[in-house]
Amino acid sequence: MSALSPTLPELVLAGSVSKRADVLVVGLTAGDSGPEALLGDGLVDEDVLGGLLDTLQSVGAAGKAEEVTRIPAPAALPVTSVLAVGLGAADKLDAEQVRRSAGAAARALAGVSVVATTLSAVDLGATAEGFALGAYTFTEFRTTKSNSGDAQPPARIELLVSSPRARETKAELARSAAVAEAVATARQFVDTPPSHLFPAEFAERAKALGTVAGLKVEVLDEKALEQQGYGGIVGVGKGSSRPPRLVRLSYSAKKRKAPKVALVGKGITFDTGGISIKPAAGMENMTSDMGGAAAVVATVVLAAKLGVAADVTATVPMAENMPSATAQRPGDVLTQYGGTTVEVINTDAEGRLILADAIVRACEDEPDYLIDTATLTGAQMVALGTRTPGVMGTDEFRDRVARLSQEVGENGWAMPLPAELRADLKSRVADLANVTPHRWGGMLAAGLYLKEFVAEGVQWAHIDIAGPAFNTGSPFGYVGKGGTGVPVRTLIAVIEDIANNG
Repeated sequence: MSALSPTLPELVLAGSVSKRADVLVVGLTAGDSGPEALLGDGLVDEDVLGGLLDTLQSVGAAGKAEEVTRIPAPAALPVTSVLAVGLGAADKLDAEQVRRSAGAAARALAGVSVVATTLSAVDLGATAEGFALGAYTFTEFRTTKSNSGDAQPPARIELLVSSPRARETKAELARSAAVAEAVATARQFVDTPPSHLFPAEFAERAKALGTVAGLKVEVLDEKALEQQGYGGIVGVGKGSSRPPRLVRLSYSAKKRKAPKVALVGKGITFDTGGISIKPAAGMENMTSDMGGAAAVVATVVLAAKLGVAADVTATVPMAENMPSATAQRPGDVLTQYGGTTVEVINTDAEGRLILADAIVRACEDEPDYLIDTATLTGAQMVALGTRTPGVMGTDEFRDRVARLSQEVGENGWAMPLPAELRADLKSRVADLANVTPHRWGGMLAAGLYLKEFVAEGVQWAHIDIAGPAFNTGSPFGYVGKGGTGVPVRTLIAVIEDIANNG
């Protein structure tokens, strides 16, 4: 597997089911009188459709969301079997449900090489993304022996539409394929273990991706970080034998006077908690603590591929948070980039320290908008669960980001920044403490900490993805175990909205 390109199925447009296809995937909606098939005009013969519905009902298919039912194909179809996937109630059907159902179908078809689907007649873009992401697997560290019994995901998806040669249809597929690749790239970064993705290696891979995409790339090593005063990044990285990095990837739109968007992502390649060490149980999941960095790297590359009419720069701090004789201690004081002094009360609240440095640097570019994203607080999961990112920031832009996140199916939820919590970040000896002395509103307190470093006049949103970036439970929809790629789709939707509407 290439460090640059995740393995995804080939996505092709077709006007009919080819002889290469092994399985035809159709969508069923649930209704009071039984399931109904959504097949698109002329893609499947009406008589064949009636027979399919009768057979599917006889084996219990009801059209419930993401329910999969597979039956032998009738002789009139050039495939061996038909898989029906539920879309839920027809009056509630949206793009995200199509995406999830397509992903469920892709996961159910491991071992099948070529799949044709009529879901694309319902929503081409969502179907393409769902199948691609549902088929994503991470097998870089599985040996040939251990892979021998594993069924491989589909290699080719034929997306059936009425006008496969239309320019608009091709453009829609190209965009969705690029988005799916970006989400999968972020997943691949997150899924790569910390033994193989440490700050220097992460920086090299980000640089390689940026170079291929034609981005301007800058990498600061530990000496440059020390010399230039990045006290947060240096402080967090002090305990590791693998020193920190700061990566900047910049895309410039062809449009003159394009809006400027800054992205910042937390890149802790592994988080033990440092001296304030975490419990051992579940610590292996801290391989995901660079999920925010993975997302912004993938997003700025995607922005370049799509040619969005906005200037986008990702500022990505990368460090490993380890306990050692050189690690920062609770009670130490560091100086963030820009001069603010911080008393480090808890070394496990390290993400905000590296983000603060990066936010100040990003604001030196005088962006119109700034979005930072991070697996920042366990409090996010306490408040919102494992699938709902918390969105904080300047009120208008926060609400805009949350709305767009919900529209693309990543479900960001607007959260407040209560003024009374700011007083709890006061330090006895420094300008700020990195945590409050209590457990109340931990996600919001972290947002208030970051707010201190956002330049005046910049529209800002902070997206806490502590739970949503990494799935430790059972697969669902188009999401398997491990990295999810959240919030890549939110970020690109916001950037495109800014490009179109300012």
